[in-house]
Order: sequence, then C-alpha cells, then structure tokens
Amino acid sequence: MSRFDLMGKEAKDALGRMEEMINATKINELLHKKEEEEKKKNCILWILAIIGAVAAVAAIAYAVYRFFTPDYLEDFEDDFDDDFDDDFFEDEEEEKADDKEGADA
Repeated sequence: MSRFDLMGKEAKDALGRMEEMINATKINELLHKKEEEEKKKNCILWILAIIGAVAAVAAIAYAVYRFFTPDYLEDFEDDFDDDFDDDFFEDEEEEKADDKEGADA
C-alpha cells in the first residue's frame, strides 16, 4: 500500500493540484529564462549594429576625403624627376664633348 491509498479523495485532488502548480511554476521559470536570454541577445545585436553603422559612416567619410583631397606629392615628384633627368643628360653630353676635344687635341 502506498501512502496515497490512506488519504481521502480530496487529499489526492489537493496533492494533484499542488503538483500541477509546481510543474506550471517550473515551466514559467524556463520560459522566463529563455526570454531573458533573448533580451540579452537582442541587446548585443543592437550594440553591434550601432558599431557597424558608425564604422560604415567613418569609412565613407574617409573615402570622400581621399577622393577630394589633391595629391600634392605627385606634382612635386614630377618636377623633381624632370630636373634630375635634364641634369644627368647634360652632364653626359659635357663629358662626351670633353672626351672628343681631348681626343682631337
């Protein structure tokens, strides 16, 4: 015989209701835990979305800046290269002329 056999019908019903309430409480706790986890995930998702948006705006601003900023170094390098090449060829021509004059003499 089990202990439930000694109890009356009303006691069995009360015990059954108590078990149902305990089970319902456990189910509610599990559901609330899942909701809290989803809220945390949602919060993290929003933070990452904001960081991504800020990074995208910064990248676009940098690209526009680089596109519209003139490159002064290219102009300087072009002028410098031209002057150097002219001097180098003039020196060779002077050496050749000196060699020819020395050979003729």
